[in-house]
Amino acid sequence: MRAPAGERPTSAGRSAVSLGCSRLHTASYAGRPAVVAQIGPAGITRTFGAADGDLVSEAARRAAAAGVPLVISLSCRGLHVGDGLASCDGLGRAARAVSALTGVVPVLAVVSGRVSSEVALLVGLADIAIMTADARLHLSSAVDVRRTSGIGTLDWFGDPHSVTARAGVAQIAVPSHRAVHDVLSELLGMLPDPVGVSDHPPHPVSDPPDRPCPDLNAVLPDDPAVPYDVRRVVDAVVDDRHLLEISPDFAPNVVCAFARVAGRTVGVVANQPQVLAGTLDVHASCKAARFVELCDRYGIPLVTFVDTPGFLPGRDQEWRGMIRHGSKLAFAYARTTVPRVCVILRKAYGGAYIVMDSKPMGSDLTFAWPTAEIAVMGPEGAARIVGRGASPEELAELTERYRHEHLNSWRAAERGLVDDVIEPSDTRRKIAAALRILEDKVQEQRPRRHDNHPL
Repeated sequence: MRAPAGERPTSAGRSAVSLGCSRLHTASYAGRPAVVAQIGPAGITRTFGAADGDLVSEAARRAAAAGVPLVISLSCRGLHVGDGLASCDGLGRAARAVSALTGVVPVLAVVSGRVSSEVALLVGLADIAIMTADARLHLSSAVDVRRTSGIGTLDWFGDPHSVTARAGVAQIAVPSHRAVHDVLSELLGMLPDPVGVSDHPPHPVSDPPDRPCPDLNAVLPDDPAVPYDVRRVVDAVVDDRHLLEISPDFAPNVVCAFARVAGRTVGVVANQPQVLAGTLDVHASCKAARFVELCDRYGIPLVTFVDTPGFLPGRDQEWRGMIRHGSKLAFAYARTTVPRVCVILRKAYGGAYIVMDSKPMGSDLTFAWPTAEIAVMGPEGAARIVGRGASPEELAELTERYRHEHLNSWRAAERGLVDDVIEPSDTRRKIAAALRILEDKVQEQRPRRHDNHPL
């Protein structure tokens, strides 16, 4: 059987379409097939034309039909002026096709050259975006930035650090083009098949699910005001102590990562006391909310580790819409239907405790370490409110009384806010057992046209 015009058979028996420097083909990442739309050769930038829009749309159609991930590799310096409005039309149709695909199969973007102007929006539509060290990604043109800011050199403009750590647009930066394949292989190994297509089998693992974690008994400092690295907790709990962190340099006061427990992929969300004391600010709320929705979109169970004293206060945060952004995280957790396990490690105060997958927010199983402090606020602040006008000695007494009566994990368990108070060393065993119990969870939601996200 002859391939249609413009196509040629690949070694995998499928077809590849070539349009100038662009190409549509299939590839295998750690044994998992994917449809790849390559717009422009890696590292060499050109413009995005009408035919490129057709190619991305066709790639999305093939990925949906085959039930395999879509990888879009971009190296485009804006729209092709010679195509006129046809290039706008092509990009619009490509954006619509990619938007319709997300949630059906994973959509990954790779920025391998300079991607600028309207074409950059395709990167923002992907579930996860990867940038190479020599790539650049920005919406504004370099000419406009020079004119409006007066900056002479634009070497820093849209560089991987700015895009991943400051803007949070791309999630992973890699040192070379060769490293892209390794990251894609690891990502696609973590992301399961589309919901309803097939059951993603457990990954072979030699790490026993009931392995004790004795190191966790001493991981928290004696002083509750002293920070620690929450990754020590997460590493000890997950299979082979391996995490694939998403946006590690953006909003580092919250850790979001893929990992495995008993061979099954889980999404991990954890407050990071090492940065801003683990408070939730605008960026951390958005980062965590997007990751929670990504996991829910692809049926990945969530494991949340809580140690936060609240939302980051301040005029700057309020003016940047802290209420709106904090609501994103509450909305994301409240609307998820995947299995959810929460572990409260230390501080869990007020609104930040609520939005971090608390029992009232719908967590399926909530565990607390004996060190957990679940309350409206910290003891010092509560004592100052209750004991207005009290002497320092009286305030100290009120603080200790509040700590004893309210900052107590067993009191939270009595009120039904915690299912079990566990020893830190039992954390992995308890999480693995909980996920096994919740494996067949089915949660129906009332039909609606569309969620009204607090964007």
